Amino acid sequence: MHSISHYVRLGYLQWRLRRLKRYLHGTADCQAVQRGRLMEKIRLNQDSQFGREHGFEKIRSVEDFRARVPIANYETYRPYIEQVKNGNPGALFGPDTKVLMFSMTSGTTSESKYVPITNHFFEEYRRSWNYWGLATYRDHNDLLSKHTLTLASDWDQFRTAGGIPCGSISGLAAETRPRITNSLFILPNALLKVKGTENKQYASLRVAIESPRVGMIVTANPLTLMHLARMADEQKERLIRDVHDGTLSDHVDVPADVRAVLKQRGKGPNRKRAKELDAVVERTGHLYPKDFWPGLSVVSVWMGGSVAAYLPSVRQYFGGAPLRDHGLSASEGHMTSPMQDESCAGLLDYESHFFEFIPTEEHGTPNPTVLEAHELEEGQEYFLLMSTLSGLYRYDIHDVVRCDGFLGQCPRLTFLNKGAHYSSMTGEKLSELQVTQAVGQAFQDCGVLIDHYSLVPVPGDPAYYRLLIEERFDAEKVREIAARVDQRLSEVNCEYDDRLQGHRMAGVTVVRVPEGTWAEHRQIQTSGEGNDTYAYKHPFLAAKQELAEKFRALSDTAASD
Repeated sequence: MHSISHYVRLGYLQWRLRRLKRYLHGTADCQAVQRGRLMEKIRLNQDSQFGREHGFEKIRSVEDFRARVPIANYETYRPYIEQVKNGNPGALFGPDTKVLMFSMTSGTTSESKYVPITNHFFEEYRRSWNYWGLATYRDHNDLLSKHTLTLASDWDQFRTAGGIPCGSISGLAAETRPRITNSLFILPNALLKVKGTENKQYASLRVAIESPRVGMIVTANPLTLMHLARMADEQKERLIRDVHDGTLSDHVDVPADVRAVLKQRGKGPNRKRAKELDAVVERTGHLYPKDFWPGLSVVSVWMGGSVAAYLPSVRQYFGGAPLRDHGLSASEGHMTSPMQDESCAGLLDYESHFFEFIPTEEHGTPNPTVLEAHELEEGQEYFLLMSTLSGLYRYDIHDVVRCDGFLGQCPRLTFLNKGAHYSSMTGEKLSELQVTQAVGQAFQDCGVLIDHYSLVPVPGDPAYYRLLIEERFDAEKVREIAARVDQRLSEVNCEYDDRLQGHRMAGVTVVRVPEGTWAEHRQIQTSGEGNDTYAYKHPFLAAKQELAEKFRALSDTAASD
């Protein structure tokens, strides 16, 4: 923190804030900027295989683009991405593009999604995050003299057949920060190489807790923050001993080279800080961040959608520091940037990707209305489409957003939920297709025949899923079914597995509902005037909020009988 002075950082921030001012002023020309960005993407990749197949060289307008490129999901691009993975970037990209890595995320099917992170995409990704960061430091410039704790993951976990790294884009962003901003971050990048949630979080906490001047904490999932706070309290004796002795406990599985880096960075025993932490425990009976980091200025975390249920617990552990929403972001890109504390509404990142929107009631229809950003209506809800420099065009990410006003021509958007056939309480993005694949296989594993069931999300601390069935089994068979469902869901959805292993979610519980439950539900759903009995689809995943609430109430009653 002391190698670069506060005044140097302040001057750098003031210089960069001029860029933020230009960005905000540019929202008045959102339509023109968006169309310009689209044409830049088309020209850059028109000589790719995908570009040639879709006549990119003939595209001169948004109308041309829509006529030649259909709305698509990841499976449309998977064959091209497989070629890129195997060393043929020309399948999706022009000659000036370099593929830096693949960002991994859960797919709709059992196969993970590999999102190509190109040099051009990464430049846009960093720029959009910089606008968010500049606005945060503008509002909390005391952060210039404090540490920032960011929890990121390794970007080079393994390689494709073509030798391209695969992992988390957050790790690449951490490793490529400019020196002047990197000096603000308390964790060394060597920690990216620590495997396992428990190991990584303890090692990160051990390094960070030694400083009383942590001003901002940045991570996407509120459950990660809750787990970090509980670990601090549960491991308080070990943590304080490590601080006192200048060690990192042997119970943590950390590579030897990473331990060497941490030892080199450390200042040896810190009895003064250990005494301060002991005093916190003596005074409060616990070791929570709100007490050992009393100078917290802001906590950055997702606030929208279903994760909002966890925010009271975050505030309980982290005190009165305001919350700052990350905005809407995913492996596929950074989409919105909230410009103030305690608000989920983020300014659409109009300078990066090209965005289109479909009214929710028309999503999935043959010829839906498709709108540009400046055409949205305040208070209305939309599915969002992205065209990016990762080679994804008119990509339906299945996120539902609400327009909460405008700055100039640029909408402010609030994330509401994944689409109707997705559930994502903690970022697991579980699709109904994955559920039917995994649960069906689990039933086969257990030698049971069950035609109808419903997997119901149960928000909580931790969140978990209930599997509702009508069939009766003994307790041992119920435990076997639950274990197998968890295993199979983990196999088809890497993010479900990650949340389960990291204790951010608990395992599936099986609840028997009364015989006739599914028949009654079907009768209710098809009894209305004009409803088509033969069009009824059984909800194997109760993702819609109203249905989930109904089924949770039903299973609460069944479990208490």
